[in-house]
Amino acid sequence: MKINYSKTCTLPQDLIHLLKSRGLSITDEQKVVSYLTNIGYYRLSAYLHPLLKIPKEDHLYKDDATFDMALDMYRFDRKLRILLFNEIEKIEVAIRSAMNNLISSGLDDVFWMTTATYFHNNVIFTKTLSLIELEIAKTREEFIEHFKSKYSNPYPPAWMISEIIPMGMLCNLFNNLKNKTLLKKIAHQFGTSLPVFSSWILILSNLRNLCGHHTRLWNREIPVISHNLNAPIYPWIDQSAADMKRVYFRICIIKYLLFTVSPNNRFTEKLKSLLAEYPTVDIRAMGFPAGWYNEPLWQIV
Repeated sequence: MKINYSKTCTLPQDLIHLLKSRGLSITDEQKVVSYLTNIGYYRLSAYLHPLLKIPKEDHLYKDDATFDMALDMYRFDRKLRILLFNEIEKIEVAIRSAMNNLISSGLDDVFWMTTATYFHNNVIFTKTLSLIELEIAKTREEFIEHFKSKYSNPYPPAWMISEIIPMGMLCNLFNNLKNKTLLKKIAHQFGTSLPVFSSWILILSNLRNLCGHHTRLWNREIPVISHNLNAPIYPWIDQSAADMKRVYFRICIIKYLLFTVSPNNRFTEKLKSLLAEYPTVDIRAMGFPAGWYNEPLWQIV
């Protein structure tokens, strides 16, 4: 039976007393009030929750639990999102470029993104086209304005459209395209099979959105699942020991794709440096297996 939500707003100063009454150690109340004011208790509560005793419904903190522990997890998570977002950007740009080049030339049609005959599912295509039209209508990009003023075509060419649509829309176009030969060429360019690449671009689109919206990654279970990479051309991991729903597996996807996109990247170094900066953060909650750094994937810097 559902009930009405009856909780009221609790101000930061009052939250200090509540947290301390539940056993959380707070050494500098003024600083904590500032954090609660500028970050918000609800966002920080995701990092406070692991510090609760079992059963967590009692809302009592472990004997050694401190506010600084939760703050460290929050800071780590924020830096992890920034790190991953920056690397995903490189991969996303490369995917857009590959689709523009290989599909436009392969179909010999620069307007393929807006041509229904190239796609399997007309319902999905129609919805995608409607979203493309919205993006074209609202954008203020000079190259789109120039195209509208000079040409009579109803839509700009694919390489222009790809610059103004989100990654999720690009995934819909990719996975709905009929020409599997061209899709396989794109997947092969990134060192994967088509089923793997199709699942990976959806995974990265989802991860990019989580990072872009400042959503917690540490200890999050993410439902989008990958196909197994059975014949990797670059060093890979033992997939049988990996939890595909955790962020570690997504970090491995990023590292693998960077072999193509940015062969001289410093991603491994940056990741290890971040983990070393926050040694108290439980990386097992992200799916990192014991001895993860010994996996072939991480042996090539």
